[in-house]
Amino acid sequence: MPPTRHLIVEVLLVVIRARASAVECFFSSKMVTLGQMLPSGNVAGLNCGTLLPSFAPPLTTSTRNFSVKMSIPATQASIVLPENRIILGCGAVSVDFLAAVASYPNPDDKIRSTSFEVQGGGNTGNALTCAARLGLTPRIISKVADDSQGKGLLEELEADGVDSSFMVVSEGGNSPFTYIIVDNQTKTRTCIHTPGYPPMIPTDLSQSNLLSALDGAKLVYFDGRLHETAAIVAEEANRRGIPILIDAERKREGLDYLLNFASYEWTEASSIPSALVSMLLRLPKVKFVIVTLGKDGCIMLQRTEMGI
Repeated sequence: MPPTRHLIVEVLLVVIRARASAVECFFSSKMVTLGQMLPSGNVAGLNCGTLLPSFAPPLTTSTRNFSVKMSIPATQASIVLPENRIILGCGAVSVDFLAAVASYPNPDDKIRSTSFEVQGGGNTGNALTCAARLGLTPRIISKVADDSQGKGLLEELEADGVDSSFMVVSEGGNSPFTYIIVDNQTKTRTCIHTPGYPPMIPTDLSQSNLLSALDGAKLVYFDGRLHETAAIVAEEANRRGIPILIDAERKREGLDYLLNFASYEWTEASSIPSALVSMLLRLPKVKFVIVTLGKDGCIMLQRTEMGI
């Protein structure tokens, strides 16, 4: 397999693993005391405690400055990647506040959490963090505020090797954050998301920064968020012939337009075979489509010269 194709496959593996979120790690391993890191649990072949290290205020002496080691199976470690391993991601970053509970509360209940974690999140932030830890060179386009949460996100991305120089930082407002209730009884989670404000708009990204972010990139990843800015990035990437990978997690505003530029795509669907075939037929530029199946892995349908 050519080195460039190895890079694309490696990025796909990275993002699929990132989608096996840190919440799933709550379920795959026994949680420990408040502020401590989860024991390593293997999700889709990747040891995970958290996808972005915690930047919570010190709750205990062990809350900050812990390291997370991602293990790479030997078959992947032997892959020779090209010298230029730059990938660009455009989409969501967030601060996640995860509270595990014995069972989901009833209306007007007052309960205690069994464990608590504060960590970076967002599909793009997670995917690019994993990519950096596996030896790629990621850059990110997103937006945060100049609050403590935004500063923490930038620090942790940079510490993990993600180039945040193309991030937009607003004066005032708030960075995106999500409260997540993890139900240990049903093995589910409930997310209450607060978007960042002010939201990112296309004029936040200057033409010079756009061109610099794309310079040398071998792949551009989108998670379907920040759709107006994403459209501009996708249009320029398409003009330059850079492959585009889209995480179509669910129907979002502007997603249909973005899919017109997709080279690679994965999603979730209720009728998997028909959905995959439909995507390949409707999107002639797409080379293959992946649908995630949670703990059961994923299914990929690839277009070949002979057809699907």
